[in-house]
Amino acid sequence: MTQLVLTVVGDDRVGLVRTLADTVAAHGGNWERSELAELAGAFAGIVLVDVPADREAGLVDALERLDGLLRITTHQPLPPVVASGQVLRFTVLGNDRPGIVREVSDAIGAHALSIDALTTRTLDAPMAGGTLFEATLVVRLPAEFDAADIVADLERLAGEIQVDLTLT
Repeated sequence: MTQLVLTVVGDDRVGLVRTLADTVAAHGGNWERSELAELAGAFAGIVLVDVPADREAGLVDALERLDGLLRITTHQPLPPVVASGQVLRFTVLGNDRPGIVREVSDAIGAHALSIDALTTRTLDAPMAGGTLFEATLVVRLPAEFDAADIVADLERLAGEIQVDLTLT
């Protein structure tokens, strides 16, 4: 079996997931993992599939023929990273303004850490009016890394940019 990572983008409409799933299945593929979402009228995501090696080219050709409905790019996955160390999960919540993601990602990058997952959204502030920005992040720390270092930097940043930081 060969693994393929598919990045998928298209105008949101009924049946996109079904069409993609049908195409993968028609070529003997198995849908392993995915993250898919609708955002501002666009449908986008990433899908990991297994396909028999002798059917990979046929699947890639069939996916390319979906252009117009979905734009799909295929990638070979990188070798898996053996998980080590702890996982740091946290949420940032504050008044929406430009630059929050940049500043948080800079703080993480300053420690040469990588973001495993990032989910963001805006929501109405319940009492004060205005808009809140919420980001939920997952960062894997190397085994020898002292989590207190990044936590201290994130707490300092939260004070500077006036957001709440919640470790989960």
